[in-house]
Amino acid sequence: MTVVGIGAGGWAGIPDGSRTALLDAEVLIGGPRQLDLLPPECAGERIRWPAPLRPAVPGLLAAHAGRRIAVLASGDPMFYGIGRALTEVLGAGAVRVLPHPSSVSHACARLGWPLEDVEVVTLVGRPAARLAAALHEGRRLLVLSADATTPAEVAALLRDRGFGPSRMRVLEQLGGPKEQVTGEVAADEWSHPAGDPLNLVAVACRRAPDALRLGAVPGLPDAAYEHDGQLTKRHVRAATLGVLAPAPGELLWDIGGGSGSIAVEWMRTHPSCRAVSVERDPVRAERIGRNAERLGVPGLRVVTGAAPAVLAELPSPDAVFIGGGLTAPGLLDACWEALPVGGRLVANTVTLESEALLADAHRRHGGELTKLAVAHAVPVGGFTGWRQAMPVTQWAVQKTLDPLPGADR
Repeated sequence: MTVVGIGAGGWAGIPDGSRTALLDAEVLIGGPRQLDLLPPECAGERIRWPAPLRPAVPGLLAAHAGRRIAVLASGDPMFYGIGRALTEVLGAGAVRVLPHPSSVSHACARLGWPLEDVEVVTLVGRPAARLAAALHEGRRLLVLSADATTPAEVAALLRDRGFGPSRMRVLEQLGGPKEQVTGEVAADEWSHPAGDPLNLVAVACRRAPDALRLGAVPGLPDAAYEHDGQLTKRHVRAATLGVLAPAPGELLWDIGGGSGSIAVEWMRTHPSCRAVSVERDPVRAERIGRNAERLGVPGLRVVTGAAPAVLAELPSPDAVFIGGGLTAPGLLDACWEALPVGGRLVANTVTLESEALLADAHRRHGGELTKLAVAHAVPVGGFTGWRQAMPVTQWAVQKTLDPLPGADR
């Protein structure tokens, strides 16, 4: 199988090697727009991708086994394209990919933006809220649009998240005869009607002076969250994420989610990080979902129910955080058993009863017990003094094959 990238310029814009593969193919598979770009000389049987696409791949390919197949893709097939699905199904050795410059490469060339300095966010089949996690002063973003309505959706999100001064441009039909690039306009002033559905949005991020500043590392301001007091506070949250040590692609269980702050900031560390927040209170569970969407991680899964009962249905975690419900019978043991070797578990508490449980767990499994104490300066008459927050006891441990020195396994 050969996967051929094709741009808005159609047949005229692809190299000889790609043309040869298309002319030689007995079966041509692609979307209607890509297939319509081919000349009559490409005589293979033309088949449109069904929807949904990915589940249909195995059956479609099996139906044409033994025939020379060419699959058409927009731009670079391995950049948010069909190339990924095909190599995952067939294996990389069974697929030959002939790329074309992606729309992102074309956009950077038009804008004079170095590609390595640009962050790409796709909204194709994904909620616009995920763009919020990429918003930082001075950053340049290229947003892959789902359709003609995406630019207006992007402008609305920028305004809502305090980035209304950001400068926007829409680039349509890049590399083709109908290419068009709009002038630069602030999101606050965006009023363009919907244009061509084949577009991407360039955003030069500018934060409004009164907007809350959100950094790129854990420890966001407490004011960034909607909460009812059940919130792991900023300094403790930063320390907790430090020992949880999220890495790309990893999955976190956030037990006793409260406001969801640990799960949210776990997912904000990398776009591929995943999290499940378990919260027994339905009102708080809904609040976690709102916080996740507001802060750019709408993919956070929220499970409403009591732990450990609901944990058996969850996928295996790479790390577990227990922020509430430690005294629930069997909770600590269930979380420990669910962890694979190398997985991390972190539990925080402010009560003596839960602290005793953590001391026992430390005796049995090792790890580190830490007391986190934070004090804030407050007015005391005409002077300034310290107000101590409730100290937090934290147990952090990594599961290993061999017992640790001093641990009773």
